[in-house]
Amino acid sequence: MSADSSADPSIILVVEDDAIVRMLIVDVLEELEFKVLEADGSEQALEFLNDEDQYINLMMTDVGLPVMDGRELATQARMLRPELPILFASGYAESIDVPAGMQVIGKPFSIDQLRDKVKGMLASARSV
Repeated sequence: MSADSSADPSIILVVEDDAIVRMLIVDVLEELEFKVLEADGSEQALEFLNDEDQYINLMMTDVGLPVMDGRELATQARMLRPELPILFASGYAESIDVPAGMQVIGKPFSIDQLRDKVKGMLASARSV
């Protein structure tokens, strides 16, 4: 599906080290007509975040990343982009305490859960 050219699609940075999981998340988000940037880990994600010309509406990151975990990545992301909404994906969602502007979605999640969480976070970010 192509995005509606009359409205710019939101850009979501997906950070996931598992290639299959990342592909599934990207496919779902693209089907929902979001533009998606893919990163296989924190280092690649930081390249996108450090690019001042790259707009990002939301970052979705796995908590359990190698090298720098999702929480550490979120800290770095917020230093670079203080208002960036961040969505953590975790199999242990109930045990994660997150700061303001960040939310958690538990793995496994349904397409509807992902859609609702992402759209809700983007709407909240726009209303601030």
